[in-house]
Amino acid sequence: MKILVVEDEPKLAEYLRKALTESSYVVDVASNGSDGRHLALDGHYDLVLLDVMLPGMDGFAVLRELRRAKNVPVLMLTAWDKVEDRVKGLQAGADDYLVKPFALSELLARVQALLRRGAAPGVGPDPTILRLADLELDLVRRKASRSGQRLDLTAKEFTLLTLLLRRHGQVLSRTTLAEQVWDMNFDSNTNVVEVAVRRLRGKLDDPFEKKLLHTVRGMGYVLENRE
Repeated sequence: MKILVVEDEPKLAEYLRKALTESSYVVDVASNGSDGRHLALDGHYDLVLLDVMLPGMDGFAVLRELRRAKNVPVLMLTAWDKVEDRVKGLQAGADDYLVKPFALSELLARVQALLRRGAAPGVGPDPTILRLADLELDLVRRKASRSGQRLDLTAKEFTLLTLLLRRHGQVLSRTTLAEQVWDMNFDSNTNVVEVAVRRLRGKLDDPFEKKLLHTVRGMGYVLENRE
């Protein structure tokens, strides 16, 4: 699942990005209100973490514009702890409100709760269950299975499989996978992508007759159901 973090404090933004990425989410970060507004409106996100105090355009203004266009869940982050401030955020259309400083465990719990809520019928286009042939991914509980058999995946393997499944039928290059899953610039001298794909294939395909993860020589990898 993909999350947008709009936070102007660099250390906190990086902390949130790393924590969410390690929890198998794909994360984009914006450091001001204008960039956050642009990404939120033009991009495709399952959740937005939105700071209130932002340079240029505050979080309330971003939220109002976003609510006119989308129903994506929004979790407001703020140092203001007065009741009237929280009420203002909720009235502006926020789904939840978290006061800084906060515990990471609480943030992740609220993120999961909002993603489950956002999956209700009629709220947003993204299901929390992705399927291809006999493969099923539960994006909220972060569980994967084939033919009803649980796949024991690491956090990175789950993130990699989620990206491949979201874009099934598309050939994804090693560069794309490195940037999206490991948040790193691709180095042709590293084999981190090949190793991860090989390990994922050992769990996803090797125990089953039908193969879903295919190598396209010279181009990358594709997840698809080939009849």
